[in-house]
Amino acid sequence: MLTKLPSYIEQLAEIDKKLSSQDVMKDMNLYKKLMMERSHVAPIVEEMQNLSELTQQLEDAVEMLEEESDPDMREMAKEELDTLRNDVAKSTKICKMLLIPPDPLEGKNIIMEIRAGTGGDEAALFSADLFRMYSKYAEIKGWKIEIMSANETELGGYKEIVFSISGKDVYGSLRLESGVHRVQRVPSTESGGRVHTSAVTVAVLPEAEETDIEIKQEDLKIDVMRAGGPGGQCVNTTDSAVRLTHLPTGIVVIQQDEKSQLKNKNKAMRVLRSRLYDLEESRKQKERSDERKSQVGSGDRSERIRTYNFPQNRLTDHRINLTLYKLEIILSGNMEEVIEALKVSAGEAAMKGA
Repeated sequence: MLTKLPSYIEQLAEIDKKLSSQDVMKDMNLYKKLMMERSHVAPIVEEMQNLSELTQQLEDAVEMLEEESDPDMREMAKEELDTLRNDVAKSTKICKMLLIPPDPLEGKNIIMEIRAGTGGDEAALFSADLFRMYSKYAEIKGWKIEIMSANETELGGYKEIVFSISGKDVYGSLRLESGVHRVQRVPSTESGGRVHTSAVTVAVLPEAEETDIEIKQEDLKIDVMRAGGPGGQCVNTTDSAVRLTHLPTGIVVIQQDEKSQLKNKNKAMRVLRSRLYDLEESRKQKERSDERKSQVGSGDRSERIRTYNFPQNRLTDHRINLTLYKLEIILSGNMEEVIEALKVSAGEAAMKGA
């Protein structure tokens, strides 16, 4: 692995040289591309240099142990050897992870869609719980949330809520949240104290920019209508709600939260663009089906990925056999342990498939 270090140092120097060029500074797309390349290569160089130093220290320690005759000094040298071997093993693992080519979508913002599945009102209430969990996690990470649309129930749950999250490494952190989230708990409306099982579907879409995907005007059907609230209640009296239908795919997006028709149309276009982009990315992933089999989960939204068991205060992620008895803490937004475990498992699976 360390034999590749000189070529990575050379590559990093070449990127830095290009970044200092006036021509590159004038081309923002090229500048962003080079900065993304640098963010991948620079940590590799840094960690490989660290591994090189640790490997040299380990070789020196082995040599010293062979030459040392004093029992106490030999014991100290053995302890140092054990520490260095652990450090080399950790650094080697980090290097392997860093050498995995980055997901081209890694730096994207996302549009997340949470929908109540089986379980009626209880599923809708859990949709609200998941929205709060992701909102609090976003707050901890310093990300920004914007609600695109929400269909709220009278009990305070959501039949559906669609929102965007923007910030650093959002897609890279939350892309593995897509799937069916199952909840087991006693509903507040249950007088007999029986545990019910409900399900909620989460979809994580990389937010597409206009340059990522082209939507032709002739492929769109745009309808304007009056916005409606929970139970058919009218939320405003103007025809501001917008329904976009993408004719080639049949995808329909309705946006009514804003009082401005233009704002609703712009939000609907963001959601439609991201759904179409996700559709295209899913098609590409299916073409790489052999690679997908080696990854954490299939990304299929019909796949049950996680169970939230309230009576036992337990969260279980079925893809990586992770069980944590701290459900209350996780639902309060402290998701890092789950997110990191999924990232590590996905990285290891990708290394095996590489």
